[in-house]
Parts: sequence; C-alpha cells; structure tokens
Amino acid sequence: MSYIPSLELLAQLDGGSARALARLMSRAEAGTAEARPALAEVYRRAGAAHVIGLTGVPGSGKSTLVAKLAAALRARGERVGIVAIDPSSPYSGGAILGDRIRMAELANDPGVFIRSMATR
Repeated sequence: MSYIPSLELLAQLDGGSARALARLMSRAEAGTAEARPALAEVYRRAGAAHVIGLTGVPGSGKSTLVAKLAAALRARGERVGIVAIDPSSPYSGGAILGDRIRMAELANDPGVFIRSMATR
C-alpha cells in the first residue's frame, strides 16, 4: 500500500470514503505534521456536526443506547460516526469486541462509520 497524501485523502473523504476517514483519524491520533492542513479543513467543515459523548460504568447500556440513537438518526437520513473508546481494563481486557457485537446491525450500514479505539 502506497502513502496517500492527507489532502488527497480529504478529497476521497468528500466522495464518502470510509477508508480515507479511517486513515485521516489514524494520522490525527499520531499527530502527523503532514496531515495538519487536511485535519484543519475537516474541522472547519464539521462545524455543523452534532457531537454526543456518553460515559458510564460497565454494563450500564452505553453501547445499546448508541446503537438505538444511531438507528434513529439513520432513519432520518443522517450519516453517523461512532468512536467507541475502550478504557482497556486490566481485568476484562477491554470491551471493544463487545461494543462491536452490540452494534453489529449498524456495521453493515454504509451511512455509519464505527471506529473502536483503546485508551493509551
């Protein structure tokens, strides 16, 4: 796989590419200097986006609520991005897989982007 410049990824993102979105997110996480102009443009364009954050103890229904909320937004024709951040519990080994299983029906929807991440 060859390196694709971030501004080119931005153009692909305009076309709806989930892969371009994932690559730009990875570059944002890494703090890649080359990506900063593209990420600034993403931020500028996303000004009208709604951001909802959920937190709670394990088993409180966060993933279920996210799945229901995403399904309701999709029914209205909205596109949805989900960033599931797992605290990577030293006891359970993390819950990323469980979150993805509970949101499985959304995973095949082209209007839903799901990114699972562990905390660092």
